[in-house]
Amino acid sequence: MFRYSAILLAAAALTGAQPALAQQKFENLDRIDSLVAMTVGANLGEPGGPAAPVDRRLRLAACPATPTVEGPVFGAAMVQCAALGWRIRVPLVAGGAAAASGPLPRTAAANRFVRPTAPVAPKENIVRKGDPVQLMAGNAAFSVSRMMVADEDGAVGETIRVREDKKSAPVFAQVVEMGVVRIPGFNSF
Repeated sequence: MFRYSAILLAAAALTGAQPALAQQKFENLDRIDSLVAMTVGANLGEPGGPAAPVDRRLRLAACPATPTVEGPVFGAAMVQCAALGWRIRVPLVAGGAAAASGPLPRTAAANRFVRPTAPVAPKENIVRKGDPVQLMAGNAAFSVSRMMVADEDGAVGETIRVREDKKSAPVFAQVVEMGVVRIPGFNSF
């Protein structure tokens, strides 16, 4: 009799644990991949599209609403669930969505709703690899600067890597003018 009641008690405990396990849901990563592709207008691997699918090892809590996708921002799309507070970056392939769509068909030029696009002149690189640059950070109340060396070429508005010396870790900075870069996020100085 004792053995029978112990088995019933163990079975009841296991059936009570199963609903808790069934309620544990994770965000559908395929859904995040498709949301990013729809937002940036390019598919996986295409110019302007996601560089790779979202890491399948992620176990994000299921968002009660549709996650929001912002971007591209500094070469990545930002996916976030405001209700739960999680946010991830999805790296994008260099290039725009217009480049991914290819040339316009002949009939599109005759369409009065399609505006012809003017060819965009490439920006002139004003910072060259190896140039000394002044790295600035701050806001209206303070400003901090430090001399660095550019690791790559860049035009105004582009983000490049700079470092203090060859052994130090690189820092990403945005080109402001010739010889001056700033840390992204400090916009009001």
